[in-house]
Amino acid sequence: MAERRVNVGWAEGLHARPASIFVRAATAAGVPVTIAKAGGPPVNAASMLAVLGLGAQGGEEIVLASEAEGADAALDRLAKLVSEGLEELPETV
Repeated sequence: MAERRVNVGWAEGLHARPASIFVRAATAAGVPVTIAKAGGPPVNAASMLAVLGLGAQGGEEIVLASEAEGADAALDRLAKLVSEGLEELPETV
């Protein structure tokens, strides 16, 4: 299983607009991805309700994971998006 641990770079955390940006990026990743607070149960990263339900705050550690083949590149892009608090998915890492 591929996994990335990152701190949320958006000051407001994964709330409203940042969550929407993240969910769109996770959906576009092309592989199933889960997201969890460190030590918490994973949820579907492509589900807006699930991501909002995490209540991840700015600076808090989250875990992105996928068991799909070739997930490393997708997780790298999602980790960059979350850790840097970007407004859109980076094309390259």
